[in-house]
Amino acid sequence: MANVNLERRAEIGREKRARTKAQLVTAAKALFSRRSWESVTIDEVVNEAGVAKGTFYGHFNDLDELAAAVADELVQSFDDLIQPQRLSIADPLVRMAFGCDAFLRKALEDRSWALLVARMARSYPTVGQVARSRLSEDLRLGLERSQAGLSLDLGLEVVFGVVVQIAAAIGEGRLGDRDRPEAVCCILAALGVGKREIASIATQIASISRSVVRSGRKRADAPPATARQKPLAPLERARATRRSSGQSSPRSGAARLVTPPRRSRSAARRG
Repeated sequence: MANVNLERRAEIGREKRARTKAQLVTAAKALFSRRSWESVTIDEVVNEAGVAKGTFYGHFNDLDELAAAVADELVQSFDDLIQPQRLSIADPLVRMAFGCDAFLRKALEDRSWALLVARMARSYPTVGQVARSRLSEDLRLGLERSQAGLSLDLGLEVVFGVVVQIAAAIGEGRLGDRDRPEAVCCILAALGVGKREIASIATQIASISRSVVRSGRKRADAPPATARQKPLAPLERARATRRSSGQSSPRSGAARLVTPPRRSRSAARRG
């Protein structure tokens, strides 16, 4: 029994620690969304999270480490978001190119996101591990068709490095949307993909992206679903039906049948 209690206490401690860490990450995300992450202080983070300052150092060494945790969560959330579209693509090279293109589109939509993710990804190898593993699998299959003879590790560094660097340039305003398709083509060329296949992949990516944008607009333009009314109980439904048809309720009719007529005062005196 004592062992069970100790195990449960340890589990409770881990759960509490995970919740506190999640509070700090959530607070940092909220602050980073309001202004540049470099201007946020640890005091502001702990105030936003509602924890003591000493609690912060129980989870992170400094603000950069917290920013890396935020960046990792942002990358994973984004990668999970595009995963259904990725899985619908059969060709691994097209899948990889779609992921790179979608990442750069996200950078263009949110330059602060791009700056944070790019800087933390370069400084902390743990950022984007899930995205790296998915990219690695697509790249492994794609390199089998390549004529460049790149190893998987080198190919992964080429793709990830170029995407992160382009995202940083987008965040700093040095590159824009017109550079995005060319950047994806450059990645494919560096992997040894031929010009004709690159053109074909670029066409497919453009078509997929247009369909994704159209579906997003349809969801945005769709009217909100009306709240479903709670179904009436059988007795209430019967009453509503009688009211609409002009019938009286059985209770009121029965009351009229059993209620005796009122006697006048003169009749009462005679009685």
